[in-house]
Amino acid sequence: MKRFDNKEIIRRYGEEIENTGDVTNIREFIAEDYVEVYEGKRYTIGIKGATDHVLGVRRVYPDLKLIIENQIAEGDWVVTVYSVTGTFKEEWFEMQPTGKPITFFGVNVDRLENGKIVEHGGAANLLEPLLREGVVIKKK
Repeated sequence: MKRFDNKEIIRRYGEEIENTGDVTNIREFIAEDYVEVYEGKRYTIGIKGATDHVLGVRRVYPDLKLIIENQIAEGDWVVTVYSVTGTFKEEWFEMQPTGKPITFFGVNVDRLENGKIVEHGGAANLLEPLLREGVVIKKK
């Protein structure tokens, strides 16, 4: 049975796919039956969904740079603490772009099988940076 370095696979996915927006080799990293976990629900989105997500994020933040701050792996699971910086260039969930760089932090939880990501979930702290930039306005 071949052993995979799951942390390295996640690191390479960030560098080769997310940081470039080049999804040509996404099949090298994402399983056919790839699942996103959001608010406790599982959504099978496959390679097409993963591709659409990467391209959508790169449309909003075309110069996106993800930096892995820390990783922990146990068995099939990898937890990654990361930071992202990117210029907010396109409308996103009805929020108007600022044209300014925004930095946020997050945690991803990924499960891998046979060297491919089969499940992804996590959380990002976007509220504070969006409030700071005036994208989201506090009511008085």
